[in-house]
Amino acid sequence: MTDVEIAITVNGVVRRHTIPPRLTLADYLRIECGLTGTHLGCEHGVCGACTVLLDGEAVRACLVFAVQADGAELTTIEAMASDDGTLSPIQAALRDHHGLQCGFCTPGFVMSATALLRENPSPSDDEIRDGLSGNICRCTGYQGIVDAVRAVAHTGTGTTADNDSDEPGVGPARR
Repeated sequence: MTDVEIAITVNGVVRRHTIPPRLTLADYLRIECGLTGTHLGCEHGVCGACTVLLDGEAVRACLVFAVQADGAELTTIEAMASDDGTLSPIQAALRDHHGLQCGFCTPGFVMSATALLRENPSPSDDEIRDGLSGNICRCTGYQGIVDAVRAVAHTGTGTTADNDSDEPGVGPARR
């Protein structure tokens, strides 16, 4: 197969590459862009560790070909904290509510929670659990993660009043 030229806006920066058509979005981010925060766990779309926002929607980067994202806007975990290292509200809440341990699943949970709170700024605990059900964590027992998302939702700390982004839980956009 012939390589394909793509242009994807990744974390506010347009990136142009010529890639094999069957390169996954996860491998594109890790290999071509050097963004290793998108973790590969199962590589079957089950664990959620590779979750990113593609045009604002949470997707499993291991199940999407990079060529499918041509012309799209992509947000990865690397864009969540501000340039000075200040954590996004979701990241800070996960820290504060003991919603992380080994950290392998954390990027996927951050991205899924961000998409959830954008869609439903005030979810119930059941809606939080449902919204995060596509992410697997082997360490925390999930309660700290649910508590963290609830804290961001109920305090409103994930709104644009607290950061420069239009997305709940997202730090300042990088351009």
